[in-house]
Amino acid sequence: MYIFKAGVVGAGVMGAGIAQVITYAGLPVVLKDIDQKML
Repeated sequence: MYIFKAGVVGAGVMGAGIAQVITYAGLPVVLKDIDQKML
């Protein structure tokens, strides 16, 4: 099984950190949050 992209719901401290680690691994990330300022 291959993973081609990832999604993270919540762009707070934890969500942003998870998205950053996924990006460092070379995968594109979709980041969603209800507050546009966090994106």
